[in-house]
Amino acid sequence: MNKVIVRIEGGIGNQLFCYAAARRLALVNNAELVIDDVTGFARDRRYRREYALDHFNIPSRKATLAERLEPFERYRRGMMKWVSNRKPFAERRYMEQEGLAFDERLLSLQVKGTIYLDGYWQSEDYFKDVEKTIREDLQIISPGDEFNQHMAEEIHECNAVAVHVRFFDGLESTPVHNVSIDYYQRAIELLKSKIDSPHYFLFSDNPDAARASLALPEGRVTFVFHNHGDENAYADLWLMTQCRHFIIANSTFSWWGAWLGQKMNSLVVAPDPDSFDPGNFWAIRGLVPTRWTRLKIY
Repeated sequence: MNKVIVRIEGGIGNQLFCYAAARRLALVNNAELVIDDVTGFARDRRYRREYALDHFNIPSRKATLAERLEPFERYRRGMMKWVSNRKPFAERRYMEQEGLAFDERLLSLQVKGTIYLDGYWQSEDYFKDVEKTIREDLQIISPGDEFNQHMAEEIHECNAVAVHVRFFDGLESTPVHNVSIDYYQRAIELLKSKIDSPHYFLFSDNPDAARASLALPEGRVTFVFHNHGDENAYADLWLMTQCRHFIIANSTFSWWGAWLGQKMNSLVVAPDPDSFDPGNFWAIRGLVPTRWTRLKIY
């Protein structure tokens, strides 16, 4: 049987992109999808991330040692890349992403034998035609603790807006990566003009700084800061998906919160990728769906 072995890496948002593109490639080629949940994290000494997709409804099996190219994985992977990169795209056995922009060649790739897929593939265009399957696979297994369940009930009882504030550079840095507070204020004003009685649920990797920076209406904001650490990121993502509307950061984490949580008549506000300098990780062609509202970053 033909096989797609996907190397999962990065934070939970990027892991979901890795999976979704590989799932579609395997599905349209009637190939088995196998997940390498180990090698993409083995040398992540900076962030020490771990595989996080066990919290989803994913049906694929994990790779064996041999499928992970063990032993001598780093050397064998490097050789496969070297050989594949010297062949035409359609003949490669190791498909390493070339740049960050949407690469339509992946959509027509025919899987023959075993193919390794390595990259973030950050666009819904890689899996839009199998969206129903992706949404079924990526149903989040809800956290069972009482606090998160109670928070979800609060979200369901109001016109909930998930607001994600991500601090990449530190509060004193120039906004090379951070989205300005002005973006959030304009996004909040936009939603206020379009929906009745919004209640904001604020998610952030620095909740104290987010609380101090955003002038959210008193009595209409709930700060979500109880799910600590990467191991509980899925719980925050699950809570995001329970909301009806979304103001996302330049972050694949809240991208997936909005994509998985979007309902009929949902509004999603996102930073406009065209506002970022070329080469910035958010300035990716195909990243932000055209149906979402894009706000310029000044």
